Amino acid sequence: MSGRKVPHFKSDEEAAAFLEQDLSDLDFSQFKPSPFEFTPKAAQLNMRLPSSLLEALKSKAKERGIPYTRYIRQLLEHDIAGR
Repeated sequence: MSGRKVPHFKSDEEAAAFLEQDLSDLDFSQFKPSPFEFTPKAAQLNMRLPSSLLEALKSKAKERGIPYTRYIRQLLEHDIAGR
């Protein structure tokens, strides 16, 4: 089943208007899951790194399309979970 694509919106008003119509004919294969974080982040970590390591982290995060601080947190979570 091939439905219609979701257009790119230039404003919140355009997006809200789009949601007011029947969306049953949309092609849902175009959507990606988005992880939600429900646990508040109350603790803070500060550390010193070699510039080359920080630049490498930023580069990897950019490849994944996420902020480098989120990438670092994902690395920590991945290691702690033992994956």
